Formats: sequence, C-alpha cells, structure tokens
Amino acid sequence: MFDKSFLENIKKRRANWDKESEKFSQNARPKYMTISGDEVDILYGPESVRKNDYETNIGMPGQFPYTRGVHHSMYRGKMWTMRMFSGMGSAHQTNQRYKYLLKEGQTGLSVAFDLPTLMGYDSDHDRSIGEIGKCGVAVDSLADMDVIFDGIDQAKISTSMTINAPASILLAMYIASAEKKGIASEKLTGTLQNDILKEYIAQKEWIYPPEPSIRLITDMMSFCADHVPKWNTISISGYHIREAGSTAAQELAFTLADGFQYVESAIAAGMDVDTFAPRLSFFFNAHQDFFEEIAKYRAARRIWARKMRDKYGAKNEKSWLCRFHTQTAGCSLTAQQPENNLMRTAFEALSGVLGGTQSLHTNSMDETLALPSDKAALLALRTQQIIMNETGVANTIDPLGGSYFVEALTDKIEAEAESYFEEIERRGGVLAGIEEGYFQREIGKSAYRYQKEIENKERIIVGVNDYIMAKEVEIPVLKIDEEMAQGQIASLDKIKSSRDNDKVKRTLQEMTACAKNGGNTMRSILDCVRVYATEGEIVDAMRPIFGEYTEPPMF
Repeated sequence: MFDKSFLENIKKRRANWDKESEKFSQNARPKYMTISGDEVDILYGPESVRKNDYETNIGMPGQFPYTRGVHHSMYRGKMWTMRMFSGMGSAHQTNQRYKYLLKEGQTGLSVAFDLPTLMGYDSDHDRSIGEIGKCGVAVDSLADMDVIFDGIDQAKISTSMTINAPASILLAMYIASAEKKGIASEKLTGTLQNDILKEYIAQKEWIYPPEPSIRLITDMMSFCADHVPKWNTISISGYHIREAGSTAAQELAFTLADGFQYVESAIAAGMDVDTFAPRLSFFFNAHQDFFEEIAKYRAARRIWARKMRDKYGAKNEKSWLCRFHTQTAGCSLTAQQPENNLMRTAFEALSGVLGGTQSLHTNSMDETLALPSDKAALLALRTQQIIMNETGVANTIDPLGGSYFVEALTDKIEAEAESYFEEIERRGGVLAGIEEGYFQREIGKSAYRYQKEIENKERIIVGVNDYIMAKEVEIPVLKIDEEMAQGQIASLDKIKSSRDNDKVKRTLQEMTACAKNGGNTMRSILDCVRVYATEGEIVDAMRPIFGEYTEPPMF
C-alpha cells in the first residue's frame, strides 16, 4: 500500500518514537492481549500493513473480495434486520412476545426452541420433564407452529429458526403452516440454522451420526432450491463454537471449515455449487474485544469469497458472499450486577454493525438468570435502535476500513484461520477432526487459558473478579411455571386423539422407507407433518435406519 522509501522513513521514525516512549511506559503492563490471547502492539502504522495490497485485500464494498461489505450501499441502502432471538413457554406465549416486539419496531423474527424440541423429543417424553418451555418454545406438531405464527403474515416477514438435528422437521412445519394460510413456499424468506457439524464440535445437541445428518441437510438444500428458493437453508454457526470457549480465529476457521464441508457434501450429492451456495449464510458471535471482532467479520468475507471462487469454482457472484447474522456474546454476560450487561451488549452490537452484519440479535441483561422479561427484551431492542438512529455509525460503509490496527488485525486473523485450514486438511478433514476430537481439544485449551486469566485477575471482568459490590442488585426475572408444561402435554394428547392415526402410521412407515431407500427425506417429512405426526414420532421413524450418535471419549 506504500512505497519503499516511505516505509523506510516510517521505520526510522517508529524506532525513534519507541526509544522516546520507553520513559513514559515504566508503569505499563508487560503485555496487552486480545481476548483470544494475541499480543497487541502499542502502536500501529503504515508499516503494520505494508504487505496489504488495497485492490487485492480490501477493495470496494459489494465487490470481490468483499472485505468492506457484501452490498454496494450497505446500510445506506438497507439497514440490518433487527432479529431478536425469542421463544418462551407455550406457542401462545411466544406469539404474544413476537407481536409485542414487532409493535416496538423489530424487523425480523427468530425462534428459540426449548431443549426437548432441540433434541427431537415430544413434550410427553420422559426426558422432557422439567425442560418444557424453559429455554424456548415447545413445539411438538404443526398445531404449535400454527399458534406461534397466528396473525403474522409469513409472506411479509423473514423468520430465523435456531435448530439443528431436527431442523428439517421444524422447517416442514413452518412451510405447512404457511400453506394453510394460502402462502406458497416460494414466498417464504428466512434462515434455518441447520448446522449439525458445530453441534458435534461445540453445542452437543445431536441425534444421528454425522453422515446421515449431512444427508438430511443436503436433501433439504435440494428441496429448497426447487420449492423454497428465498430460504437460507443453513446458517453456518460460529456462535456456539465461541460460546464453548474458542478464540476469534478458531471461531472463524472452524465455522468456515464446516461451511466448506457442506459445500463439498452438496457437490458430492450431485448439486451444482451455484444452485445452493447463494442461500448459505453464517452466524457469528460478537464478543467483548471490540476491534478483534470487527477484524474477524472482515476476514470472514474475504476468505469465503476467495475459496468459493478459486477452490469450488462458483461462477455466480452471490455464491461468493459471506452474509451473516450476529448475536452478542451470551458467555460474556454475568449474573453479578446484571445491569452491566446492557453496556456489554451495546458495545458488542456496535462491533457487529461496524463489521457489516446483515442482521443482529442483542442479548437481554437478564439472560444469565432466565428467559428475557418483556422489559429486558425491549431494552435489548432499543439498544439496536439507538445504534441505528443516534450514533451515526451507519452513515458510511466500513468506517474503520483503512485503520492500521483494524487492517493488521484482519490480516492476522485471516492468516491464523488459513493455518487452521491446513491443519484440518492434514488431519483428514472436518469429519475426521470431529471423530478424533481435534476441534473439541483446541476449544478446550482456549477456554482453559481464558478462565485462568480471570481467576488470576490477568483479565478483569467487572463485578466478577473486581469492582465487586457487597450487596447485589436484584432484578425481576421471567419464570415459566409448571402449569404451562402440563397444558402443553394436554394439547399434545388432544392432537394425537383427534388426528387420523391410520394416516399418521402410514406416512411414518413411508418416512422410514425413504430414509432406508435413499429418497429425498424432506418430501417425506412434509407428508408426515401435514397429517400432524409429531416431531418425536418423525425422529423415531428415522432412528432404526440412521442410528444414534455417541461422542467418543476426549482426552
């Protein structure tokens, strides 16, 4: 970016400055580190980005390699979608929360499911006891999906659903529910997380082994390419990898590596890369290290664009775009002095916006204690609205682009990610790395280092290991009572007794045959959903063919 004589002059000036600054740095800490454990220089200048060619590595917004953003006009053309992750208790309670947030200015919906739903169990299963509706909404059948979106026009609003192992089933319910309103699947817009690989790596919510799980995903990708063309079929998620304790570079590398595995699996299944890649999207974590997060997002766009064009041969420019949703870091929130979480979330959300996110969820201050209360959820939404309307950060594209520090960090994180790609390939790829526990061990080491830094007060967490209050401030929290769970089970019993059970039995048998014979599972799942087969019944219909996954011991 700079000529040789200029850089030589800067180098001499920097040496003189370093010598002079020593007398002012006597009381400084010996090292300043990012959250990821990388050392931060005292000063960044032209010499920090001397190898960074503007046209090759930075470029213009909306143009390859998209470092500065995936759209030409970014937020001047369209603001990010304010997509608050919401779901609580019963379908009716969730419907009320959605309508409340939409009234207050939310622009997209995001469904949080309870743990039984995430794991493929109906509410009346023994393993569901005590968990029904506790971390999200309970969904057992199409009837629940109808209630969640009652009075909401699915043709006019995009919906994200955070679910993985049984993702095909929940998308089928969404499609079938829209059909009942006369809304064609071609009109539906939204995103399904559907990222099973990161479950084996980090979040641990799986049902089947990796290979049949990937088949379910590629079946869905094929189906949606023909019938739900506006739907993002996978939101490849680094969020949970980061929540498990990874560094920023690990989150980036492991997420993109999962994405490349899905691309390769779809190609191996006979799909042309440009028929499905434009509908792939990503989901990243916004942690506390402000500039490191911004650099991570910029590096993500650059890496994805280059790999998709140069390695996988994508010709459609939309296949090169790393479009992503951002959620502020749940693991950064503290139960101590929970009101401090408002500030943490605001800074994290700001990094997502400055990093060029397409949609954003801001965590509520009470999420370490319970599902968000109405007040806490509203304050989290207002955080985004203040960033959007009052700070001026959306007025220009990539306002930190060209910062010596940000560009140097972007290059560094990209280089670290590339190093991880080489190691993953050396070990035989993503699936081999999961089986041998490579990803899990790498994340574990990073999580341990970070925790020791907190315990040794090398890293200060306000209210946790410093600035501690003798008496904590108590805030009201939302509680999901057991009556709700009993009501959900009663509703499920009513569905089972009123449906055509002969038809349900027949479609479930056809589902099993499809899983065995290699047909498109998404079509069979839709048939089951339409006759009110439950999520648990559909999951169980595939278990004899696909089996169950047991994680190998990790040491």
